Amino acid sequence: MRKEEISIQIENFQKRGEKFLPEPICEEILTSYNIPTPTAYLAKNREEAVKFAQKIEFPVVLKVVSPQIIHKSDAGGVIVGIKNEEEIKTAFDKILENARGYNSKAKIEGVYVQKMAPPGREVIIGSIKDRQFGQVIMFGLGGIFVEVLKDVVFRVAPIDKEEAREMINEIKGLPILKGVRGEKQIDFDSLSAILSSISQLVVDFPKIGQLDINPIRVYPKGLYAVDARIILE
Repeated sequence: MRKEEISIQIENFQKRGEKFLPEPICEEILTSYNIPTPTAYLAKNREEAVKFAQKIEFPVVLKVVSPQIIHKSDAGGVIVGIKNEEEIKTAFDKILENARGYNSKAKIEGVYVQKMAPPGREVIIGSIKDRQFGQVIMFGLGGIFVEVLKDVVFRVAPIDKEEAREMINEIKGLPILKGVRGEKQIDFDSLSAILSSISQLVVDFPKIGQLDINPIRVYPKGLYAVDARIILE
């Protein structure tokens, strides 16, 4: 997706009064900035969900896609570790049932079928638009750690790869990323590169009020942005 296309998408959502971009759109935008995401497709029914899962190969994750359901896990709208055709049919129906029970008025656009990323160390990258400083980038340990440990650092965007590496080095949980108890060090070069890319993304599109990618799973070589959320001003 080119910058012009992203701008049109953002403008169209704002015209409709929608602040939250759907996850498929978020991931298209991330891919445009060379940020790797697991292969995924939007399924409108069970048959499509099965077809897409077979295409990307099991195991897969299913996620509800609805502008009225932002916190998908709270709504029971995420099921992970689906290993075969029967499980995906059951999971598809369960997600729709949960979503409608959570918000009966929610417009459900479909169910996202996503390749399940391998386990890895998890970090979070985010941004928020500050009235005084503009776009501010956040980095820290992700997953459950971000809420429990609150081990995060901030910079005013944009930042280059060297500044991104400095941010990474500042968190208290750095030893976890360097490797403990025989684990290998994560790919700091790739992580620094996408931290810099995300900072450029939010500078390029100042109508983005908030961005959260949590978790990003990082490996000894490479990484995946597993779950993304973009909120417009």
